[in-house]
Order: sequence, then C-alpha cells, then structure tokens
Amino acid sequence: MPELDSRLRSTFEEVLRRNPGEQEFHQAVHEVLASLGPVVSKHPEYTDGGIIRRLCEPERQIIFRVPWVDDQGDVQINRGFRVEFNSALGPYKGGLRFHPSVYLGIVKFLGFEQIFKNSLTGMPIGGGKGGSDFDPKGRSDAEVMRFCQSFMTELYRHIGEYTDVPAGDTGVGGREIGYLFGQYKRITNRYESGVLTGKGLSWGGSQVRPEATGYGLVFFVDEMLRSRGEGFEGARVVVSGSGNVAHHAIAKVHELGGTVVACSDSSGYVVDERGIDLELLHEVKQVRRARLHEYADSAGGDVRFVKGGSVWDVPCRIALPCATQNELDADHAKTLLSNGVAIVAEGANMPTTPEAVRVLAEAGVGFGPGKAANAGGVATSALEMQQNASRDSWTFDHTQDRLAQIMRGIHSSCLATAEEYGSPGDYVTGANIAGFTKVADAMLSLGVV
Repeated sequence: MPELDSRLRSTFEEVLRRNPGEQEFHQAVHEVLASLGPVVSKHPEYTDGGIIRRLCEPERQIIFRVPWVDDQGDVQINRGFRVEFNSALGPYKGGLRFHPSVYLGIVKFLGFEQIFKNSLTGMPIGGGKGGSDFDPKGRSDAEVMRFCQSFMTELYRHIGEYTDVPAGDTGVGGREIGYLFGQYKRITNRYESGVLTGKGLSWGGSQVRPEATGYGLVFFVDEMLRSRGEGFEGARVVVSGSGNVAHHAIAKVHELGGTVVACSDSSGYVVDERGIDLELLHEVKQVRRARLHEYADSAGGDVRFVKGGSVWDVPCRIALPCATQNELDADHAKTLLSNGVAIVAEGANMPTTPEAVRVLAEAGVGFGPGKAANAGGVATSALEMQQNASRDSWTFDHTQDRLAQIMRGIHSSCLATAEEYGSPGDYVTGANIAGFTKVADAMLSLGVV
C-alpha cells in the first residue's frame, strides 16, 4: 500500500485498532486516505476538526438475527446487517447484499465507498450499506419470501424515505425487493414508495434502474475515451461477471460500436469472437440459472469455454471488472498490459487490488475507480426516489439522458479535481478528493454530530 501523509497515519492506525480483522474495510479506508495528503495541506480544518476520523466511524451499525423456516420445516438462522455510515448529504443510501461472504467488514467497506460514490453523483444522499449471509441460490421462491419477511421485520424500524433508503445489490434483485417492500407495507400500514429503490415499474420503480450500473459504467468509459480523442467504435472489450451489471454493460458497449468478446462466472469464462450474444447469455444465466459452459454448448462454432482460469488472459483494449472485490490482481494487470489494454474501469465495488491499480497507473493505463465508474446505479436509485416523492414516472429515454448527464458530470469532476490537486488524469485521486470534500464541507457546517 502507498505511504500515507503523516497527518493521516494515526487515523488509519485507529481504524485498524478499532476494526480488527476487517480487511476489506481497511483497504477501502486506506485507498481514500492515500489520496488526501494534498487536501489536508490545503484545508487543515479537515484534520483539526476531526472530520476524517469521524468519516471513518459509522454513525450507526445494526446487527440482528434473522430466523426463518425452510421448505422442510427446519428453522434456519442468518445474520442481518445495516451500516448507516454518513448522513451529512442526505438519508443513508445503499444496497442490500445477500451472499454467504457477507460479514460486518464487507458491509462497512461497501458503506464507506458508498459515502463518496453518492457524493460524486451530486444527488442529496448519504452513504450506507446492508445485507445478510443468506444465500438465495438454490432456494425456492417461498423460502426467499420467508427470509425477506423476517429480515424486514427487524430492518423496518431503522429505515424510511427521510432516514435510510436501501436498494438491491448482489443476491437482491426485483424478487427480493418485492418481498421486502411488501413486508414493510404490511408492518407500517403505509405505501411509502421512497423507502426502497429497485422496485418494479408497476409499483413505484424507475425506468433504466435495472440497466443503470452497467449503462453508467459504459457512459463513464465513453467519456474517458473521448478525453483521449477516441471512442468505442471497433474496440475489443472484456467484461468479468455475467450478472446484471455485466449484462447491461455488454449491451451498451455493443450499442456504441464496441465488441465484448468474453465474460465470466465463478466456474470459468467464455470467449465469443463474434461478440457475446446477449439473448443467449440471458437464457443461460437468468432463465436456466446455469453455468457459462452452457453458453458455449448452445452457441457452437468457435465459441469456447475455459474452466477456471482468468478472463483477463483474453486480449482486449478495454477491461471492465464487474464481478466482485479484489478479482483483478497485479499479475492479471500485467497480463492485460502485455495484451495491449488501454482502459480499465470498475463495474463492481473495489474489484482491482491496490497492487494492480499501481501497476496500471505506472503504465499510463486509464483507470476508472468504482466509486466514480459504477455510480450510475445509485444515481438512478436517487432518480427513483425523486419520482416517488413527486408521484411521477419518467420515460426510459428521459431517465437514460439524466443518467448519462450525471456520469458526464462525475467524469468532469474527477478530471478537474485531479488537475486542481496536482495529479492530472488520475481518476482515483480525482474521485476520492471530489467525493470527500463535498461531504467534509457538509460535516463542518453541521457541527460535531
């Protein structure tokens, strides 16, 4: 990890001491603090006022038991989390993740990242995150419903459209949001549409929300390319993952003239030189809920599936990691470089290790960090909140235009801030500082709370 400014070292040491064993959270905090040396030189009030120390400590951490009954009549116990990290800019906003890997450190890392991501959107939303170690894979709809109802029976007392607004994340899609919202409505006897985002279109959801993270990622990369005098036309692209974010990123890349030749899942990766067939990918992953080898089996021809291995072995001009944290390490980065990569942008949260980021930076590769590049999802969630508050519903094109405008604004803010603080073209520095200063100024205005 890069050295921290001496004025920030004690803050990071305090984070390590107070949050033992939470490696993902430590990594996320260090990554932001490493960018703030020039900021505290210019604005000593941020350290003198304890702003940075307070930013690293969640305002509230909620952990609760989630008991539910499976289809065999056996009682299962999971653990639920909600970390309400910072509300200086607005109500806490961030997704719920249902996955066996979820523990407090993961939720805190995601919530910390969410503070700055939400700040960059320019929307009035604070940062939070939540979830459970429940695994919806292989569970019946009835089991998922019973789990969601038990989860919301505790969570409901902590959320609200002016307090905390959860959304979906890994393992939490439209089905889960529906069950969660139904239980919230039942308990509170209120049709409070703005309490959750990612809802269905017929009951308060927003156009473009399912596509938003993937589309927003590609809009951001398009701006990166434009700043270099380039475009997507003819570009060879590799995407990791094959879920919602990856699917819609692939769709938008193809729409803009690029070709996504490979994608992956936990079993391996598929290479289709003609360009990934989105209809077939949807059939395999969403309808059959199968592994990617079935894509290759169904596509035939020269399409090949590689069991295990790394999708980053496939040569490309643009790489879009859209799977999970720390999936792209230094060795993968070196392989990408040897194969001519020019841009890497994160569709997932923190999928690139610090060592890989350093390798890419030293080689002059354009790198779009997740808090900037994948902010389209939460930005469109905020647009959904706006529509709910006004009892309105926007068209697909209007919402997509708003999303594209927000992503262009984030790109411009990152570049301008990096330039201002002496790191021209460094999107990591620009995103961290631009996101941080807006929140820090709000915290100063609100006093020690």
